[in-house]
Amino acid sequence: QVQLVESGGGLVQAGGSLRPSCAASGSVFRIYVWDWYRQAPGKQREVVAQITRSGSTNYADSVKGRFTISRDNAKNTVYLQMNSLKPEDTAVYYCRGDIDSVTNYWGQGTQVTVSS
Repeated sequence: QVQLVESGGGLVQAGGSLRPSCAASGSVFRIYVWDWYRQAPGKQREVVAQITRSGSTNYADSVKGRFTISRDNAKNTVYLQMNSLKPEDTAVYYCRGDIDSVTNYWGQGTQVTVSS
């Protein structure tokens, strides 16, 4: 089992920055891909960023150049540095850890609100 707990969301003005974090516990060694997802009101959940065990990263086109995903192995924590935030970035942000192609664990989410 893996437990994921997000924190670090909040309210920020457009153009500002936030850095949510995702702290993992349990069988963390089993995770081979970490993901950040987000879900805005009335919209489907979408993947924002990924980082693999080897450190490779991928980003949604909408956040490329503004968001950076990183990992601190010693702390079992994954971060999402979000810069130049826009009102359309407003959503609940979720962390997910993938064990294999069908098994994954989700955190409870953290609210990010960007005011115009």
